[in-house]
Amino acid sequence: MEKKKIVLGMVIGFFCLMFVVVSAKAAPIEIKLGHVDPADVCISKKGAAGATFKGLVEGGSGGSVVVKVFPASQLGNERELIEGVKIGTIQMAFVSGAIAGFYKPAQVLDIPYLFASGPVAWKVMDGWFGSQMAYDVLKQTGMRVLAYGETGFRNFTNSARPIKSPADMKGMKIRVMETPVYVNMVKALGAAPTPIAWSEVYTALQQKVVDGQENPVATIVQAKLYEVQKYMILDGHSYGCDFFLINEKFYQSLPKDTQELLKTSAYTSAVVGRGVQHLNSATGVSLCQEKGMQVYGPTPAELAQFKAATQKPVRDYVASQVGTEWIDKLMKAVGEAEAALAK
Repeated sequence: MEKKKIVLGMVIGFFCLMFVVVSAKAAPIEIKLGHVDPADVCISKKGAAGATFKGLVEGGSGGSVVVKVFPASQLGNERELIEGVKIGTIQMAFVSGAIAGFYKPAQVLDIPYLFASGPVAWKVMDGWFGSQMAYDVLKQTGMRVLAYGETGFRNFTNSARPIKSPADMKGMKIRVMETPVYVNMVKALGAAPTPIAWSEVYTALQQKVVDGQENPVATIVQAKLYEVQKYMILDGHSYGCDFFLINEKFYQSLPKDTQELLKTSAYTSAVVGRGVQHLNSATGVSLCQEKGMQVYGPTPAELAQFKAATQKPVRDYVASQVGTEWIDKLMKAVGEAEAALAK
C-alpha cells in the first residue's frame, strides 16, 4: 500500500509539474501600447491604428500575444511615453512631435512645404529614407521604429483676414507649438509666433490673445476651432509623421515569427491611420465651410511664395542642429518620390 501511495504521489506530482510547465508556456506575451489620441477609431488616426494593431496581432498570434492599448495619454504625454519605451516600462508607443527631443534628425521632417501630397510622403517614409532613419533611431536611442504613421498636413487659420500670400500674414499673432522649427517658419512669413499650450488654444483664440493657429483640418474640427476662427488656407505647410516605437530589448526577446507579425501589423495599422486622417481632413473641410469658415485653396504659384519665404530659413536652422546629411537625404528621397509618382 505504501508503495502504491508513493507511486501515485509521483504520478500526481509529475502531472502537476507538467501542468505548471504547460501553463507557463501558455502565458501570453503582453504588450502595453500608449498614445495621446482619443480611442475613437472614427476621429483618431492613432486610435484607429491602435485598434487595428491590437486586432491583427492578437488574431495573427492565436492569442499568444495580448495588446493592451492605453489611449488619451493614460500612460503619460508623448515625452513620458517615449521615456517609458526607452527604459522598457512600456513596450510600445505611437508618438509624433516629441520624438525630436530624443532623436534630433527627426526635425528634418518639419521642413515646410516639403511634401506636395500624402503619396509623396508615404513613398519617402516607406522607402529607403524611412528605413535608414529607422536604423539610425535604433542606433541612437535603443528604440525600434516598426512603421511610420501620420498626423496630417497642417494649415493656417485666423480670425483677422483671408491669407493668400505671405504678405497677408504680416503682423499676425499665430499660435505655434513650442518648437524652434515652427517658430522660425512663422517668423519667416512675417507673423509673430506665439507658443501656447494646446489646452489653452481655444480660449486664446476666443479672447483674441492670438489671431490664428496651425493644425491639420481633422484637429481643427475635433477642437471646434471653426467656432473661433473665420479663415483657413489649405497650404499644407507641414506634414506630421507618427513613429510607431517598440523597446528593442523586448523586441529581441520575441520569437522571429512574432517579430514579423508585429512589423506587418504595424505597417497595416499605419496605413489605416493614414486613411482615417485623410478621410477626416477631407470631410472636415466641408464641415468647416458649413460652420461659416472661409476656406481657400492656394494656387501652385501662391504656394511657391510660401515655400520661398520659409524653406531656406528653416533648413538653415535644422542644419545648425543636425548637419546637412539628413536634409540632403530627405530632399533626394522627395525628388525620387515625385518623379516616380509622375510616371
